[in-house]
Amino acid sequence: MDTSMAESTSNAGSSYWSSVLSGKSDEDREELLDRMLTRLALCDDSKLQDLLAKILPLSIAALSSASTSLRNKVLEILSHVNKRVKHQLQIGLPLSDLWKLYLESSSAPMVRNFCIVYIEMAMDRVQKEEKQLIAPGFLANISKLPPQHQDILLRITSKVIGDCHTSQVSDEVLEKYRILVGSKDCEIFLEFCLHTILYQPSSQSGGRPAGLSTFQCERINGKHPLSTDMLRSEKSGMLNIIEALDLSPELVYPIYIAACADSHEPVLKKGEELLKKKASGVNLEDPNLVSRLFLLFNGTAGSENIAPEAKINPGSLTLRVKLMSIFCRSITAANSFPSTLQCIFGCIFGIDATSRLKQLGMEFAVWVFKHARMDQLKLMGPVILTGILKTLDNYSSLSSDAISKDTRSFCFQAIGSLAQRMPQLFRDKIDVATRLFDALKLEQQYLRLIVQEATNSLAVAYKDAPSKVLKDVELLLLQNSEVEQSEVRFCALRWATTLFDLKHCPSRFICMLGAADSKMDIREMALEGLFPGEDQSKTVSQSISIEYPKLSKMLNYILEQQPAMLDVRGIGDIKLLFPSKTYLAMIKFLLKCFDAEAAQTNLATDSEFSHSVERLCLLFEHAMAYEGSIELHASASKALITLGSHFPQMIASRYAEKVVWIKQYLSHLDYDTREAMARLLGIASSALPIASSSEVIGELISSIGGTQKLRFEAQHGLLCALGYVTANCVLRNPPISESVLQSVLKCLVDLINIESAAFASVAMQALGHIGICVPLPPLINDSTAVSTWTILREKISKLLSGDDIKAIQKTVIALGHMCVKESSSANLSIALELIFSLCRSKVEDVLFAAGEALSFLWGGVPVTTDVILKTNYSSLSMSSNFLMGDTSSSLPKLLSMEFQNDEDYHVTVRDAITRKLFDALLYSNRKEERCAGTVWLLSLTVYCGHHASIQQLLPDIQEAFSHLIGEQSELTQELASQGLSIVYEIGDESMKKNLVNALVGTLTGSGKRKRAVKLVEDTEVFREGAFGESPSGGKLSTYKELCNLANEMGQPDLIYKFMDLANYQASLNSKRGAAFGFSKIAKHAGDALKPYLGALVPRLVRYQYDPDKNVQDAMAHIWKSLVADSKKTIDEHLDLIFDDLLVQCGSRLWRSREACCLALADILQGRKFDQVEKHLKRIWIAAFRAMDDIKETVRNAGDRLCRAVASLTGRLCDVSLTPVLEARQTMAVVLPVLLTDGIMSKVDSVRKASIGMVTKLAKGAGVAIRPYLSDLVCCMLESLSSLEDQGMNYVELHAENVGIQTEKLENLRISIARGSPMWETLEFCIDVVDSHSLELLVPRLAQLVRSGIGLNTRVGVANFIVLLVQKVGVGIKPFTSILLRLLLPVVKDERSASSKRAFANACAIVLKYAAPSQAQKLIEDTSNLHSGDRNDQISCAILLKSYASTAADTLNGYHTIIVPVLFVSRFEDDKIISSLYEELWEENMSSERITLQLYVGEIVTLINEGIMSSSWASKKKASQAICKLSEVLGESLSSHHNVLLTSLMKELPGRLWEGKDAVLNALSALCTSCHEAISASNPDAPNAILSLVSSACTKKTQKYREAAFCCLEKVIKAFNNPEFFNMVFPSLLEMGNSLAPVKSGQISLPDDVKADVPDSSPAALHEKILSCVTACIHVARIGDIVNQQKNFIDLYLSSLSPTFPWTVKMSVFSSIKELCSKLHSAINNLQDSSMQTSITAFVHELFYTLSPEVLKSLRTIKIGQVHIAAAECLLELTNQYKAAPPIHWTELAFTNELLDLCEVEKSEQAKSLLKKCSDILGKLKQDIKS
Repeated sequence: MDTSMAESTSNAGSSYWSSVLSGKSDEDREELLDRMLTRLALCDDSKLQDLLAKILPLSIAALSSASTSLRNKVLEILSHVNKRVKHQLQIGLPLSDLWKLYLESSSAPMVRNFCIVYIEMAMDRVQKEEKQLIAPGFLANISKLPPQHQDILLRITSKVIGDCHTSQVSDEVLEKYRILVGSKDCEIFLEFCLHTILYQPSSQSGGRPAGLSTFQCERINGKHPLSTDMLRSEKSGMLNIIEALDLSPELVYPIYIAACADSHEPVLKKGEELLKKKASGVNLEDPNLVSRLFLLFNGTAGSENIAPEAKINPGSLTLRVKLMSIFCRSITAANSFPSTLQCIFGCIFGIDATSRLKQLGMEFAVWVFKHARMDQLKLMGPVILTGILKTLDNYSSLSSDAISKDTRSFCFQAIGSLAQRMPQLFRDKIDVATRLFDALKLEQQYLRLIVQEATNSLAVAYKDAPSKVLKDVELLLLQNSEVEQSEVRFCALRWATTLFDLKHCPSRFICMLGAADSKMDIREMALEGLFPGEDQSKTVSQSISIEYPKLSKMLNYILEQQPAMLDVRGIGDIKLLFPSKTYLAMIKFLLKCFDAEAAQTNLATDSEFSHSVERLCLLFEHAMAYEGSIELHASASKALITLGSHFPQMIASRYAEKVVWIKQYLSHLDYDTREAMARLLGIASSALPIASSSEVIGELISSIGGTQKLRFEAQHGLLCALGYVTANCVLRNPPISESVLQSVLKCLVDLINIESAAFASVAMQALGHIGICVPLPPLINDSTAVSTWTILREKISKLLSGDDIKAIQKTVIALGHMCVKESSSANLSIALELIFSLCRSKVEDVLFAAGEALSFLWGGVPVTTDVILKTNYSSLSMSSNFLMGDTSSSLPKLLSMEFQNDEDYHVTVRDAITRKLFDALLYSNRKEERCAGTVWLLSLTVYCGHHASIQQLLPDIQEAFSHLIGEQSELTQELASQGLSIVYEIGDESMKKNLVNALVGTLTGSGKRKRAVKLVEDTEVFREGAFGESPSGGKLSTYKELCNLANEMGQPDLIYKFMDLANYQASLNSKRGAAFGFSKIAKHAGDALKPYLGALVPRLVRYQYDPDKNVQDAMAHIWKSLVADSKKTIDEHLDLIFDDLLVQCGSRLWRSREACCLALADILQGRKFDQVEKHLKRIWIAAFRAMDDIKETVRNAGDRLCRAVASLTGRLCDVSLTPVLEARQTMAVVLPVLLTDGIMSKVDSVRKASIGMVTKLAKGAGVAIRPYLSDLVCCMLESLSSLEDQGMNYVELHAENVGIQTEKLENLRISIARGSPMWETLEFCIDVVDSHSLELLVPRLAQLVRSGIGLNTRVGVANFIVLLVQKVGVGIKPFTSILLRLLLPVVKDERSASSKRAFANACAIVLKYAAPSQAQKLIEDTSNLHSGDRNDQISCAILLKSYASTAADTLNGYHTIIVPVLFVSRFEDDKIISSLYEELWEENMSSERITLQLYVGEIVTLINEGIMSSSWASKKKASQAICKLSEVLGESLSSHHNVLLTSLMKELPGRLWEGKDAVLNALSALCTSCHEAISASNPDAPNAILSLVSSACTKKTQKYREAAFCCLEKVIKAFNNPEFFNMVFPSLLEMGNSLAPVKSGQISLPDDVKADVPDSSPAALHEKILSCVTACIHVARIGDIVNQQKNFIDLYLSSLSPTFPWTVKMSVFSSIKELCSKLHSAINNLQDSSMQTSITAFVHELFYTLSPEVLKSLRTIKIGQVHIAAAECLLELTNQYKAAPPIHWTELAFTNELLDLCEVEKSEQAKSLLKKCSDILGKLKQDIKS
């Protein structure tokens, strides 16, 4: 909008146009409009814009009239306007006035309509900056406008957005848009943005606007469709504005999603960016948002009550794919019926549904089934299920593309999910189940796992199905339980175990079949289904009640499935009816059913149960088929014995008829099978007639004693059978005959005597079974009766001393059995002697067997004869596990064998056993005997504990066990502790109390001493190998060996140390053993132990971490038994535990130190401050000490403790986790320890841990660390150097030798230090500094600045001061004085460049806050350093650079001090120093000239001081400064020239010194810049200067003379005094001639050769003289020159001689050119004819004399620039000759030479010049002659 237009209407109110027209009639108005039209028609285009600003709003406002003619006039005006401005976009329209007119409440509709049209036209003519400010105003209150106007304004705004905001939105514009936020207008704008972004050009949307209706498309486009570029710009701009408005994610989420699906790449990328950045936290559970998203997906095309043009089409395919991924994350989307259903069906069955969309639809269906509410699911579930099944039908299982695979996968997942949520959909029929099981068979392997999961999920649906359906399920499962595919079998079994309980026979039968499956997981599940709870790792059927089916039902079902089992003829067949593993599971399960039913049934009266048992026997008999496994045969045969134990008569009578069938298994390969079948034969024999039984015995004896050699298995079976049959027969009434018994005994005795140990032991076992029943009668041999014991004694003794362990076990147990009915004291003595002979056996099984035998001898064992003979009993020791579990509860609760307690021989036997145990074995000096005694005493206590005789012995037994818990043997310990537990259990109250006291004493070390064991030579003191070897290589373990070693070493007292070690070992053993005992007793002791907890708990805690694993385990047992709540107990006794552990951390025993560290590390976890406050310091010290322990394992434990206490300390000091007061108290305890004992330690690991902890404290402690800042900071700063790798110091010492730059190495060291934990800690400290801590910290820092050593420490101190000042700011003001006084000398004294810079930075930042007086003094002192030595100068530069960069504001006030120093110091000879000041000058002085003008007075003063200084270097530096000053300032220096000139002229005379030539240079520069001021102030000064310089030219020093001649040249030129010629030229001529004598005979090099040789001294001087002559020519009067013409020519000729190099000739050429120029100007300007004649003659003389010499130089010198200069000189001479030609032509001798040179010249420039000379001479010749 034009500015003038804006001004013209700025005061117009909203009713302005109405007021103009008000009060006028229609005719007046029409007349007014007519005049306006005329004016409009006559107006030029250049003035049209201003006119329209007034006319256009008024014309449109007139449309409010009802007059037709008036309206027509307005339309005529508007038509004219349209024609004039349509194609001239530069003509603006009054946009602001039109908008105001539009907003007038009184405007007629027609007025508003025309306003909106011209507003749209005006927006295209407004500048970009203006339109973007106006557009947001169109949206204000847009909700109140008519829809058509809304659309136009929205299109206008969107166009502006596309034009202006594609890349960014300014804050000013954004503020205008922000006004809309939260209003209805904003919603309309966002909706339009969404529709715009959804809109795609027709070529991309296929003619069907995706996501939009036809009406919405027209709303976006208006009359003209948007171009692709414009559409992209509008979308990008809208996204930018929406992003900047920071709207709620739920409002803009659909817009971002639509942008992500756009076809324009920039829009898509921007949408994805915004989606991540702005909408990541969107609430997808917002119903309004989900509804809008579903509208985008589904549209409204399917609705019937909407007009066709208003129906919204579904979104584009890309958009719908995006939306599906969103729906699958929204639970609200899953509960939005019917949109949800429409969405799923649109994906699966839509017209344009792709495979990808179908896949996503199925995925969404799975989501819906999981998360939909039940009321929603009931509406959708059946419909979606139908669609899923239809989809599965449409897809082939052979489809191989990825999407079809995924679709089928989601279909099956959906079925599984739906089955879990809505089981009732499937419950009434099994068609879906059948489909899934078929799919498991037919689907490809990749999909089977998904189908398997769905199938398993479906199982739940049939849980409460109707019985008919369950019958169908049973059939389905049975059909699928044995198919080829393992997944099918797995699911069938899973269904069977899930759907049906344990009582369901068909499902258990399926499990039995599964037990033989080839897949392990199926087998395991099958066994879990049959025997729930046995495998604790599985939880499949944990909810199934353990209620077995009735035996009859289970059997009937099995027999239904396999009727062949009822065939009796099949018994003994080769083939099995089921696999072996199925049989095994079946037998085990049926026995469970049998046991469960037998416990509830009266076995004697239940005929049905008896019938089932008979059929069960039949099944077991079938299981004994030949091809059955050994395991199956053993299981089946034992199962028959189990049945026999419950139904002895039935089994006996059944198998009395099957003796032959039984006998065939007596030679079975399996031991257990032979044993069981022998028992079965014995049971069966009890039902046979006596004669038949005797016959069976005879057959067995004949088979055993036959001539044919039998296999071991056969002989073993026969012997077992002989024993069981005979034992059962002697129990019958009447028993078998004596002769038969004799024959049996004779057979067995003979076998024992002649056979090997294996057979003999079996025969002994048979004798034992007979001995249980009757006393063994004497063996009658030739009418002589001999005791069986006497005959077998020697053989049994050999058997017991043999190597066959199993034979020994059987033999000794048989001895016990044989003694049960024995009454002969002699025989009993033999038995005891034989059993006692095993007391030194080291085989545990043998000892337990002997203990069992002794128990049978003692009497009162808990078994009967029938248990031994007619059950699957093996032995007492095999039934009890002394090392695992509770022995007392592991034995069967059966009636004990009764003995006649009043008979003497039993008393005798018990006395003998008691004496042997208590007097010989338990306190023996041999550990194996003590072990044997322990086993036997425990056996008697366990098996016969309730016998009165044992009850009387309990005190002695307790004492013995208490003694034995300290044994080295772990077996002895554990058994003794178990014995104590049993004694405690069966003892009375007093005994329980004594036992607890004794055990506590043992554990705490306060118990009474054990009963002494006498040491003899072979008594073992240490375990073999535990102590090492003797010098001779032998083992050291016995008492004798230790004594010998002590004597050999000459130290008899060493034996006491050995004994001390042995006692310590015994102490450990006692504690371990006591722990085992305690773990048993504590279960029963209860409150009795409470008084001892205070003493026990600390030690038990420590012992649980003992390095000895056995001690750990033992103590863990007692801990678990003693302590119900471990955490509570430790908390209650925490102080006692800490005290004990910390004391023991210093123990001399490494195992104690290690255990304490480990225990402390664990106990410290999670502790609070009040729990550890008293102990924290000691714990840290203990940790440090352990980390430096001599033993590695203790050091490792110390590391662990250190980590634990560090973690605890870090938490306690972290103010975000702990109250500030507690954090400070913790800091007060810990920090001093870390700083003194930790960081200062010599142990690397301790130092490292301490530094890490300090860093952690500083990080987390916050303000709690303030009181310790000074100590902490100083320690960390010192540690930067003290903890540095010492290799760095070594490298720095040798850096120069290996070519490493010292500064680079220093920077590397500093960089490493800054990355260290120490520096990190210092940074944390900075954050918490306050004024109080500053008062303590600054003096410590000052001390460290003075005395700190090491590069890293010193740089660290400086850097820390910088950070500190930056942090505290003005808070440092009270300390600036002390810091500045300290830091400046330090910077000066530092030798390290890095350290110097660091302290300079510190000084600079303190300067920033210093008082003005302090700042001035510091800057003055710093500036004064520039006049010192090299170190001072460098220090000054570094300081000033730091001041400039850090304290620039402060430094600005002292430029008068600093600028002169910087300026002058730039001219130091030392390049390093000068470069520093040069850099400073360039960085801080913006304009050199201005700066020098501002401070010229101060600079001149400093320069003058330098020149007057006694230092030559200062004089030289000041002189160079004058040169630069003169060069830059020029005449501006005139006001100060007098001072400088005076100083220079004073300095010039006198002795020469190195660098004095700089004074001459300064003088020449000063004269050049201030010559007018010098001449004006003192007219005599130029002559004085000339005199001084001339005098300097006579000095002998070459360099000085050269400088003098240069100075002379410049002085002559500067003053331009003609008198100087006569004053100087003679002396110059004289010096020039003195330098150019050519001695006779001197041979000089050709010039072209000399060209490459450096100038000799005379040549260089001669060159300078010629330059001075040239300067003299420049200032001389022409008369003086003419007077010296001869001298000029002579000088030039001598200078052009070959004696001088080409450089001199170049000066000659320049001088000649200057002379010619002077002569030329004189000829033209002089009126004096005589003088002109003289000049002409001089010119001719010059031409004739010098031209040949010049040509000669051209010929002899081969340098191009010489040729050009010579040619120019020759051309100048020729031109002068031409300007003053002779009257008569004289032939020139060099003409031909000139032509020749012109021909051969290589330089084009020189050649051209020579050609000109030749042409000039030729033309001149013609002119003169003509």
